[in-house]
Amino acid sequence: MNMKRLPIVILMVVAASFLAFKTMGTGTRKTSNIPPSRYEQILKLVGEMLSQAHYSPQAINDAFSKKVFKKFIGDLDPEKNMYLQSDLDALVKKYELRIDDEIKGAPVEFFLAAGKSFNTRMEEVAKTYQEILSGPFDFSVEEEVLLDGDKLNYPNTVAERKDRWRKKMKYLTLERYTDLLDTREKNKGKEGFVIKTDEELEKDARDRVKKIMDRTFDRFRFKFTDDDKFNVFVNAITTTMDPHSEFFPPVDKRYFDEEMSGRFYGIGASLQYDDGNIKVSSVITGSPASKSGEIQAGDVIMKVAQGKEEPVDLTGYVVTDAVKIIRGKKGTEVRLTIKKLDGTMKVVTLIRDEIVQDETFARSAIVKNGGSKIGYIYLPEFYADFDHPNGARSYVDVAKEVTKLKEEKVDGIVIDLRNNGGGSLYDVVQMAGLFIDEGPIVQVKDRDNKPSVLKDKDRSVLYSGPLAVMVNEFSASASEIFAAAIQDYNRGIIIGSTSTYGKGTVQRNIGLDENGFSMSNAELGTVKLTLQKFYRINGGSTQLKGVYSDIILPDNLEYLKVREKDDPDALPWDELNKASYTNWTAGYDLKTIQQLSNKRLENDNTFKLIRESTEWLSKQNDKHFSLKLDKYRQEQKMVRTTIKQLESLLKLSNANQLDVSALPAEVNRWANDKNKQDRFSQWLKGLREDIYLDQSIKVMNDMIGQQNLVKTKTGDDQTKKAF
Repeated sequence: MNMKRLPIVILMVVAASFLAFKTMGTGTRKTSNIPPSRYEQILKLVGEMLSQAHYSPQAINDAFSKKVFKKFIGDLDPEKNMYLQSDLDALVKKYELRIDDEIKGAPVEFFLAAGKSFNTRMEEVAKTYQEILSGPFDFSVEEEVLLDGDKLNYPNTVAERKDRWRKKMKYLTLERYTDLLDTREKNKGKEGFVIKTDEELEKDARDRVKKIMDRTFDRFRFKFTDDDKFNVFVNAITTTMDPHSEFFPPVDKRYFDEEMSGRFYGIGASLQYDDGNIKVSSVITGSPASKSGEIQAGDVIMKVAQGKEEPVDLTGYVVTDAVKIIRGKKGTEVRLTIKKLDGTMKVVTLIRDEIVQDETFARSAIVKNGGSKIGYIYLPEFYADFDHPNGARSYVDVAKEVTKLKEEKVDGIVIDLRNNGGGSLYDVVQMAGLFIDEGPIVQVKDRDNKPSVLKDKDRSVLYSGPLAVMVNEFSASASEIFAAAIQDYNRGIIIGSTSTYGKGTVQRNIGLDENGFSMSNAELGTVKLTLQKFYRINGGSTQLKGVYSDIILPDNLEYLKVREKDDPDALPWDELNKASYTNWTAGYDLKTIQQLSNKRLENDNTFKLIRESTEWLSKQNDKHFSLKLDKYRQEQKMVRTTIKQLESLLKLSNANQLDVSALPAEVNRWANDKNKQDRFSQWLKGLREDIYLDQSIKVMNDMIGQQNLVKTKTGDDQTKKAF
């Protein structure tokens, strides 16, 4: 179809926006004058898409070009210790005002030139760090290092850059040297422990740093190709429009879909990065890896080949990179070159099969506290398997967990959305509908300022009892829609950090094909494009501001700049008209609940210390670090003491641990898989020690107590709408 019809495609997407990340249909574009290279074709398509379909497009002009230039160079060299100022000057002069032209179809040259310069400087720096680490450091000298690239200028000379690297290498060595000194002190007199001199420990520390740097630069050489740099470049363009418009190469898009659905085709082995190697940490029972009998925990994966193709050496790869090439289509062959624990090498051929990540789905537990039995539901994300009619759906799974908890006759339910970054818009609308009568859940507005209301149309209420929702700074997008709806309806109480993340935008995946655009995973890649904005039913956007908690619990992330509002490219907050809805008649008074919680927190020294410790630690990341041994050790002792104290504060003491148990039918939920069962047991143990869950249970008890008081006064149990 003609490019002028792209907005029609987008309207089709928006109309089906219930499926926030679901791809749909196909659409193509016929165009003359196809750009001569893949890079140029992708860039031109991305530019057209951003201009014609983005919710709030910036003009792609010289000003936009400057922003992209700065972001891309910053992505390549965030610590400003690779490029020299002369490199930047040359690139600025030739390319700073040219990127917008490249986006519109001019030959793509900037990222290649910047990448070539980066590679040249990287090899120079490789020799520099090796030379620096070849001799001992003097930790008696009074000097400091600043590692925050935002506060540094690019070095003007090779000598200045070398000194910057000298200080960085010295700092990294000092970190490890002090650890070795501490270890020696703790183990003095122990049988079999070899006491080394200060000089020997200093050399050991340098050797450890060299290993880290060698791995880092191997990654630059073997895994940071022109294609990888191009992907970074395109993302610099899309995220300059807004932080959530992203470009995915085909393999990354497939990985994204797999994470969203909880289903993939692979070998069934968990991997970990260990001292430069990709190592098998565990094998899933019944998986291809398990059935082969040839892969065990501890094996190192050296190479990966697709069928009979040439194997890819995993030198320089991190776990995510390795996972992407080990996974693939069902029934396809993958050959792994394995280094066994005894040092022998072996090539293992496996046929990929379906692996379901059921540990990432909703799960529940029972918390007994006083005379109350409270249900707890953990939801890590609003997942949805769009490609399988009977695939996992988060709202369906939550409904099942609610039903199981009702059968256990719980007095209240706590839903944990901490660290839940969002997911399927359809699922969050349906999930909110489990707890209210029919009515609006969220408002959505497109670039033409046409708002629409997404509603729960089911009049039934699956659960009408006391409800609380736990959130934190990383509760985002769909999590914020759910929390906002529950709060606006006065249906439950939101408990957690001062506010949630603040992502109030809707994205959809649009594929890039040689002939134009498609609504499926495409051969040139996919753009996750911001098309709409979320608004609460009370009219305010969740964008930037997030959702403010009813009950605020000080946490260890409050002072870190991790929310949407901390990103300079974030879209602004605004509001529209309030939707029409009827408040839930709550069986509690929110102000009373807040007063009770505040009184507990005022008398709880733990949360006061958490606030003070977190605030102090946040300032330690924003300073110069001493490179003098005694001063550094003094500073680090204070940091370690504070961190240790904070870690202990975040866990309930044995005497005060919560009474948390699995549902009776799920005590041996994964009895056929020891690794999964052990992780399930660890999950329950973590809940027992969770001070935030403890406070949430106390809030829930206050809600239950007020409900019982209402029932006692009325002598009537007709409180369906109350709870």
